Amino acid sequence: MAFPVLSTYRLQLRGASSGFGFTFADAENLLDYLDDLGISHLYLSPILTAVGGSTHGYDVTDPTTVSSELGGPDGLARLSAAARRRGMGLVVDIVPNHLGIGSPEQNAWWWDVLRYGRSSDYAAFFDIDWDLADGRIVLPLLGSDEDVANLTVDGDVLWLGDLALPIAPGTGDGAGPDVHDRQRYRLVGWRSGLCGYRRFFSITSLAGLRQEDRAVFDATHAEVARWFAEGLVDGVRIDHPDGLSDPYGYLAWLRELIGGGAWIVIEKILAVDEALEPTLPVAGTTGYDALREVTGVFVDPDGESALTALAESAGLDYRAMPETLADLKIRIATDTLASELGRLRRCVVAAAGADDPLLPEAVAAVLSHIGVYRTDYRGLAAILPTAIAETQAAAPQLGPALQVLAAALAHGGEPATRLQQLCGAVTAKAVEDCLFYRDARLVSLNEVGGEPHRFGVGAAEFHHRAAARARLWPRAVTALSTHDTKRSEDVRARIGVLSQVPSLWAEFVARSEAHVPSPDPATGLFLWQNIFGVWPVTGEVSGHLCDRLHAYAQKAIREAAWHTSWNDPDAAFEDAVHRWLDAVLDGPVASELTRLVARLHPHAESDALGQKLLGLTVPGVPDVYQGTELWDDSLVDPDNRRPVDYSVRRAALKALQHPKIRVVSAALRLRRARPDCFLGGDYLPVLASGPAGDHVVAFLRGDDVLVAVTRWTVRLAETGWGDTVVPLPGGSWTDTLTGTAVGGLMPAAELFADLPVALLQRGDG
Repeated sequence: MAFPVLSTYRLQLRGASSGFGFTFADAENLLDYLDDLGISHLYLSPILTAVGGSTHGYDVTDPTTVSSELGGPDGLARLSAAARRRGMGLVVDIVPNHLGIGSPEQNAWWWDVLRYGRSSDYAAFFDIDWDLADGRIVLPLLGSDEDVANLTVDGDVLWLGDLALPIAPGTGDGAGPDVHDRQRYRLVGWRSGLCGYRRFFSITSLAGLRQEDRAVFDATHAEVARWFAEGLVDGVRIDHPDGLSDPYGYLAWLRELIGGGAWIVIEKILAVDEALEPTLPVAGTTGYDALREVTGVFVDPDGESALTALAESAGLDYRAMPETLADLKIRIATDTLASELGRLRRCVVAAAGADDPLLPEAVAAVLSHIGVYRTDYRGLAAILPTAIAETQAAAPQLGPALQVLAAALAHGGEPATRLQQLCGAVTAKAVEDCLFYRDARLVSLNEVGGEPHRFGVGAAEFHHRAAARARLWPRAVTALSTHDTKRSEDVRARIGVLSQVPSLWAEFVARSEAHVPSPDPATGLFLWQNIFGVWPVTGEVSGHLCDRLHAYAQKAIREAAWHTSWNDPDAAFEDAVHRWLDAVLDGPVASELTRLVARLHPHAESDALGQKLLGLTVPGVPDVYQGTELWDDSLVDPDNRRPVDYSVRRAALKALQHPKIRVVSAALRLRRARPDCFLGGDYLPVLASGPAGDHVVAFLRGDDVLVAVTRWTVRLAETGWGDTVVPLPGGSWTDTLTGTAVGGLMPAAELFADLPVALLQRGDG
């Protein structure tokens, strides 16, 4: 029996060989706790067989089997049955776009393709560029092309260090380089810019699948179909559908396969002005749009000009960020994704029957004028021609090349598909993986699906978008933290408080830079905010936190790719950053940082509670990321995939003294008690009146639930509530968080006397 998805709790599963394990059995042991918390469904990270020791599961090697490291099919069945007995269910993350090939011997399909080439039974499963090297698959696995000399032969395996590759039958005689020349693949240096298959973005160890082929779809989804046929699972999350050839066609097949009642949500990253395609057969997105709104409504717009000035004083030309992003997209397309661009050019030329030497430049320029992941959804039909027009206007010399592109796109088919797939990869690499590590104005806004150039979200926009979601996508996910967020919800909340105290923050940065100058002011400003975001209130910095911050700093400066990068690390700059970080952690600045954190911590906690309550009660299905029912100081992965101490959380749930778990449990239990209010109920803004009315965000869900939270509490602490009131609809109301009876024109000072949030239900509940 399937259960309606009222709320989810995301668990990051992993086998013991990854360093620490969290398996189906571990998840089963949490069911009583999650049931008490109020969760309806466990939301599992990918569970199909992945590369041995995988820490995340997105590098699936065998999509036909449930991972034995996690407990195999029997473990999944036991977990499902145990959940069902409690009236709970399972949702599973699936990865249709690619398979893991980093260890070829672990992926039977890829191994077979490498051995037999185009004659393999699985040759059509992968999106391989067979024309790049005369029918051989180009593998960019060498340090340089000369490293072919280091290949050795052992039976029917060709070895490159620890990397094993298959040898085609009858071709294994002779030395390694000679054997290599007879294989169905060709090894090249990774800096060559050549790759013989579509990748997940630029990750060579993840090879794209051709889900547009029904045989491929059926083979890769047979196990998924079994889960639904046997009633093991109630829903799926679809990872990166924009990477597929035809997302709409894929989702239509999936809906047909798993049934009309199954809950399907997609990891669709929407631009701020982009609506989800209404014809898709899904419940909605995985919630990055809602995350932006909930985080943004707590950002104080009064801090924008001062924080912009601070960013520009660090050397950032903040008003030029749009041009910076366009330049990044062009560089990503022509350099990082040069192989994909080259393949697109060849199919464009073939379709158009014409070429132009500026064609690659024209394609890259068009992509720089597109602000969405792909433009071929029906509701986005005007975006691509507009981008072409803008490119023509900005660079008239590209006109002939643009005509070649337009001629090829008129044919549809491969040129149009590959342009869309390249568009998504360029957008992700330029925005999430680079610009968001450069933009140092207010880094809590630099989140997947975010638009940091817009300084927060006004209450009017927040209410309008929430009401629209209630009408159009009431079962979409609302998320605050995920396995991919740059910072946890609580870290974002604390950093967001800086928008309320920009002068105080600027003074702290100036004094700190005078004592401990960062190697680069813009890098320093970015890292200062993240350090502030995770700094302990006690000031007791553990060795573990030091290690985490060093690892984060290394990742951040390489992703920013200003002074160092993953492909070309600058050891001198990186060492300077690490020395600077040590000086911050161990020097006199640490004491001043502790004082600042202690001063602003109450306001950060207030915003964190407000965010959490909004995330649990606005239209949509809320997801609680593992551990975030208590304060969580995680940064980007892999930091946010650390083990969670559930003994602490069990004790906190039993005591109900911790404010965050009080909010989480109250909201989830109310959702379970009044599902109609949340899954089908209206959303109506409730407008506070009085001098501090703008410090309240409040709304009704259905007829029986009212939510109210406070914001911008730094200024509020100075002015007070005065005679601000929140008008409650007629009838008796009870705050589920405090048990207090309220009603009428409720003074804000009384409503928020105990907590900065209120969750009211009509009647005696």
